[in-house]
Amino acid sequence: MFKIGLRSNCISRAFLTKSSIRKFSASKLEGKIALITGAASGIGKETAKKFINNGAKVVIADIQTKLGKETATELGTHASFISCDVSKESDIAHAVDYAVSNYGQLDIMFNNAGIACHTPPTIVDLDLAAFDRVMSINVRGVVAGIKHASRVMIPQGHGSILCTSSITGVLGGLAQHTYSISKSTVVGVMKSAAAELCRYGIRINCISPFAIPTPFVIEEMRVYFPGVDDQGLAKMIHDNGVLRGAICEPEDIANAALYLASDDAKYVSGHNLVVDGGFTSIKNLSFPVSNEFESEE
Repeated sequence: MFKIGLRSNCISRAFLTKSSIRKFSASKLEGKIALITGAASGIGKETAKKFINNGAKVVIADIQTKLGKETATELGTHASFISCDVSKESDIAHAVDYAVSNYGQLDIMFNNAGIACHTPPTIVDLDLAAFDRVMSINVRGVVAGIKHASRVMIPQGHGSILCTSSITGVLGGLAQHTYSISKSTVVGVMKSAAAELCRYGIRINCISPFAIPTPFVIEEMRVYFPGVDDQGLAKMIHDNGVLRGAICEPEDIANAALYLASDDAKYVSGHNLVVDGGFTSIKNLSFPVSNEFESEE
């Protein structure tokens, strides 16, 4: 009887321990308030879901009002929506104020919104009007997000700011100039801001994903491959990956955002986290077979 009771007690303790571990691992952002731009779909939406599942309340800021409201409803009571065009500083300021007035604080700002660019790929044909439009969203929108998040985080004495860059900002030739320039600039903006914000206890980092067949990317690719269906476009993206047995998915970027936003990364700032399976680290050279390269023995 004693043995049975002892065994039962051990099982209960083991169960409680596992339950505690699950609860702890699912609450990395417990009590945190996050604002995510471009969160109506794609990476932003997946990140909002990940944050909520880890205890945060999330403000979804997006120019797509109908879709944004639907996403907030889908994600439940810990999600809310505000219309936001990141090319307008007043919209970003209002979104930040909305988060603070509704929840009393802002702990995480994820500057995720961005657009692609349909301009000729050559530098001599660069459309500077289109360039200015992309920069106003992909760069100026990020700067405005950092500015207004800092405005409320500095008095708090803490905060985590994230920005979406891209592997096209790490390695040249992966996209046409306008998009690549905008994304490499985001990394520079982040590093510049990190130099100041560290003195206030605010961390700021970038995430640079490999291409993912989100609606955003698929829409861009349709312009260049009009005869290929969405499944074929997705396969083209996945086939360009270099990490065997894995593909890059929105959840991978959401996991990276969760890490950088949480206390797991409490001493990580000014960093560009590249999530590409090693793509930008690899360059294979194929040499012709020749006696010149044979060792002499």
